Amino acid sequence: MTHYFKATAWALSCLLTIQASQAAPPVQDLNDLKSLQTKVAAVVQKVLPATVSLFSGKSGASGSGVIVSADGLVLTAGHVVRGAEEMTVIFPNGKQARGKVLGANYTRDSAMIQIIDQKPATGWPYAEVGQSKDLATGDLVLALGHAGGYDPVRTPPVRFGRMISRGPNQFFSTDCALIGGDSGGPLFDLNGRVIGIHSSIGTSLAANNHAGIEGFHQDWEKLKKGDTWGRLGGSPLLDNPDAPVLGILTGESERGGIGISKVFEGGPAAKAGLRAGDIIRTINGRSIPNLRILYAAISQHSPGDSIRVRVTRGEDSVIRTVKLGRRGDILPDEQP
Repeated sequence: MTHYFKATAWALSCLLTIQASQAAPPVQDLNDLKSLQTKVAAVVQKVLPATVSLFSGKSGASGSGVIVSADGLVLTAGHVVRGAEEMTVIFPNGKQARGKVLGANYTRDSAMIQIIDQKPATGWPYAEVGQSKDLATGDLVLALGHAGGYDPVRTPPVRFGRMISRGPNQFFSTDCALIGGDSGGPLFDLNGRVIGIHSSIGTSLAANNHAGIEGFHQDWEKLKKGDTWGRLGGSPLLDNPDAPVLGILTGESERGGIGISKVFEGGPAAKAGLRAGDIIRTINGRSIPNLRILYAAISQHSPGDSIRVRVTRGEDSVIRTVKLGRRGDILPDEQP
């Protein structure tokens, strides 16, 4: 018996203690339980090959994801890809492929990656994308992900849970138990369709947030085109307090750069003389056309490192040397 079938059997046994819910399929007796177990085992066997681990050797970013098309389009969480331009995609059987980071909506903690290696003759394994708008409290769901990171001695563990509540920006919560490494992994309905992506772990391992697939549907073309926007927030787990920062809030991409909407008083950018309204054009000579490249350029450094930032100020080009700060010191309260 494989590990995921063991996990499934254990999880299904827990169903006997689950109180009846209007949305959950009725489990009245042992035959119902066996039928549900058979259904879940079939779903897991179908979707498990598409549940991948993600890792960037350059930025150190890691997490999970799910392939949703035969040509290798991967859905994951925005915070998993931050600072990365390419990621290694690791399949449950250990096979690896290269993935290019496309777009991300940090506010919804959603992102896309495109596998760029030659696809197999039959295409990459993938899971069908579903809908999350009709999810009801109590609906049973399945969570997969490479908990703790890729492990060659086991397949991604299967977690059972129920829809608990809805939040803003298409987020919702379940009581599926998740840990580090699961971020970006898929949440499935009982038909094996992707309905969410694991976003953040709550104060309890069994109270976790997911980016609803509806948010992906709404942003699909922008994400696929490579647009990056929004801002992570709402959970300190999403941001590393030791990460290097400029001490700014960014605006939209404009004139081939990234606008600065706010400079935090006393922060690295303010000390170097950068201002709100400046447009960041290059860092250490590298063009900064969008937010993803900006994060990638900053993440290659450590707090205390000095970088040369060229900005456009009106019609002038201005170069400043900025000594990067530590996120936890500059943005202790995730100021808006």
